[in-house]
Amino acid sequence: MVILLGIYLTLVVSKILSKTILKGLPSSFILELPPYRKPQIGKVIVRSLLDRTLYVLGRAIAVAAPVGIVIWLFANIQLAGISILTYIAMFLDPFAKLMGLDGYILTAFILGLPANEIVLPIILMSYMASGTLVNLDDANAIGTILIQNGWTLLTAINVMIFTLLHFPCSTTLLTIKKETGSWKWAIISFILPTVCGIVICMCTTLVWNVFV
Repeated sequence: MVILLGIYLTLVVSKILSKTILKGLPSSFILELPPYRKPQIGKVIVRSLLDRTLYVLGRAIAVAAPVGIVIWLFANIQLAGISILTYIAMFLDPFAKLMGLDGYILTAFILGLPANEIVLPIILMSYMASGTLVNLDDANAIGTILIQNGWTLLTAINVMIFTLLHFPCSTTLLTIKKETGSWKWAIISFILPTVCGIVICMCTTLVWNVFV
């Protein structure tokens, strides 16, 4: 259902963009076949390594390392016995409740900008008051922790929706900027899915509260 929702919203947003900010821009598809040359295995490997792997890893490290330090500091520095991470979660909690989430979940999505894979470990770290990222392999143990911290069916649904509809990871945004040569499309790529995710989560929460 979530996947179908993503496909549907992709078509809707594409239609809206084609009628607004992309209106009038020429759209064409030209396929040019380059002259055939015998592949040079060494050059292919080197170019793939330098142009793709090292570039992506370099971008990821450039963002992930500083953010990793920030996450550790937020989780371990305490003010009046409360971690900075908890203060941020408490600040975001009222808005997160409107989305059917909680402050820790929303904080995890924000701090998970370098890689979406660390969102759940940040959530678990926050719930367990651990100073480091938590990665559990036992699904039952994860489920128990989430339920103990107030997760309901609505929470799970909205987390799936917001996982599908929120800003891309930092490496993707930097790649968009590089390919387009402008921050404009990177910013649009950040804002557009995030706004859609927030609105849909709020609508889901509203409908849930009315009928359930």
